[in-house]
Amino acid sequence: MCSTEATPVETRLMDLIHRGYRFIHPRDDGGDLVAVVGVRPHGTVIDVIRLDAEDDATALRVPADEDDILTPEKTLWHCHGTAHHVLDELLALPDGVPARG
Repeated sequence: MCSTEATPVETRLMDLIHRGYRFIHPRDDGGDLVAVVGVRPHGTVIDVIRLDAEDDATALRVPADEDDILTPEKTLWHCHGTAHHVLDELLALPDGVPARG
């Protein structure tokens, strides 16, 4: 029997959606999902989360004028690690002040 309870990662992703993140799901030429990417522009920054696997996630805060938010030249904050860790760190970022780190 399948559970309808959300996993901790799903719960954190829902928290991001409630904060205004929009998600895309890039696929390879064969149609297989390669990542889950969430983006939220706010104020003078853009927050980005990329989940490649539960043990491989990256989050960034970049200036809003950054040309390529997936491979930016300048980051104000970044975190890499497990999905749980990165999502927790991203959710802990203050909204009103660009983070450093």
